This record gives sequence, C-alpha cells and structure tokens, in this order.
Amino acid sequence: MAEIQLIENAGDSDIAAWLKARLSAALNAQEGPVAITVPGGSTPFPILEELARDGLDWQRIAVWPGDDREVPEDHPASNTGRIRALLEPAGARIVPLATGENVPHFAVAWLGMGADGHIASLFPNTDPQVDDPLPIRRLTPDPLPPEAPFDRITLTIPSLLDSDELLFVIRGEDKRALFLRAMEGKVDLPIARLLGAARQKVTCFT
Repeated sequence: MAEIQLIENAGDSDIAAWLKARLSAALNAQEGPVAITVPGGSTPFPILEELARDGLDWQRIAVWPGDDREVPEDHPASNTGRIRALLEPAGARIVPLATGENVPHFAVAWLGMGADGHIASLFPNTDPQVDDPLPIRRLTPDPLPPEAPFDRITLTIPSLLDSDELLFVIRGEDKRALFLRAMEGKVDLPIARLLGAARQKVTCFT
C-alpha cells in the first residue's frame, strides 16, 4: 500500500510550490527531459498559471494531459488546447494523447477525482484494470457527463502508476470523504483501484 499524505486547506500557491520542488528535483537528477501528466477541469489551471511564472526550465518538461475529450484542440472542452495555451509559451512541450503513443515515466502524475470516484477518464462503468495491457484507451463514459458529453481518450492505470509520485487535488467535503474511503479500501472504484496498486508516495491536497 502506498504512503498517502493528506495536506488540508491547501491554497493554489502551496500546490504550485510543491510541484515546483518536485519538478526541480527531477530536472536536477537527470540531464534529459522530464515528463508530468496533469488533469483537466477548472481546478488545475490557476495552479498551473502560478507554476508557469516560477522560473522552471520548461524547455526540458513534457506535459501530458491525463485524459482528454475527443474534440479539436481549439474546442473549449479540449484539455490539450488549454494546457498548450498556458504552458507552451513558457517553453513546455505539450504531448496530445494518441493511441499507440509511447507513454513515458512521469516525475509526477497529477490527478483529480470525480464525485463518482473516476480518475482521468477512467469512469466506473469502464471497469479500469490495474494490469491493463494498453497505455492509452479510447472510451465512452456512461452516463456522459452533461458538462462534457464527449467520447474520451485517457491514460490507463498502469501508465499513471509509472510515476515517481502521485498527486491529487480534491476540493469539497464529499470528495474528501470518498477519497478517504478509497484509501481504506472500502469501495471498488477507479480511485480505489489506483491507490490499492500504488507503491509510490501519494500526496493529496484538499
């Protein structure tokens, strides 16, 4: 079971500082590029905006969306498009998800969690497996979330676990309670399957 650290009442600046420290350490530990995967949705972007101003060597950082909607990058629902608009000017290389892609080892796999326990676009109905042979999957959530009714492409659990650390940013008491139940193995949801298989450190900011 992974070591899981909960950090309560964290602000965006706290999380950006945590990420900067982890990415700086990864950059200092090797000469080549460093990869990170980040979530979509509204929560990450204020944090990423702070991180983009923090003087990291972005030209050595590859940023992967953990998942995306099957829409063009210029569509408002595109995670890749929003990430590119924010971090490409800083120098980062943005890598759109594509099946058949060689997924790297991530310094940090940053994830959100839905109220139904989904991570990335691994919804409960998709029955994600910790030994999935594919690094990336195309799938259709059921039901389709009304705020984003699109087919998805997503990293699988093994791809997310191929990381030095897992990071969660979870807002709201209901989600926090579900995360705690998943930590304790009391639910069989995608979040619980990931945490149950994780062996690296997990940090959850609430």
